[in-house]
Amino acid sequence: MSIDEFGGGQGPHPDVLVVTTNDVPGYEVTEVIGEVFGLTVRSRHLGSQIGAGLKSMVGGELKGLTKTLVETRSQAMERLVEQARARGANAVLMFRFDVAAAADVGTEVCAYGTAAVISPRV
Repeated sequence: MSIDEFGGGQGPHPDVLVVTTNDVPGYEVTEVIGEVFGLTVRSRHLGSQIGAGLKSMVGGELKGLTKTLVETRSQAMERLVEQARARGANAVLMFRFDVAAAADVGTEVCAYGTAAVISPRV
């Protein structure tokens, strides 16, 4: 697996900045829009489940499951950014992920945070 397959996050100079902090150094929050989230539920295909079951007997990374979770988190984050942008935000503060099993058939991933408008301090 290459770094692109198991890494995530935003590229340089996004139009909606997503941070895990309460504020952004050098910027001030000019408007708090409110909570935004991106949600997705994914299931693994049968081949991946069989492979993960066999791999769990001998130990080691479950690469198929890792790749699925990275893709799922990326999709949830993309949906979060789309919602923030649609509501007029240029930032999401206090960004977090929540992950849960969805009725034993998949994984639910929710990306959430506070949509805001920020501007450079003068």
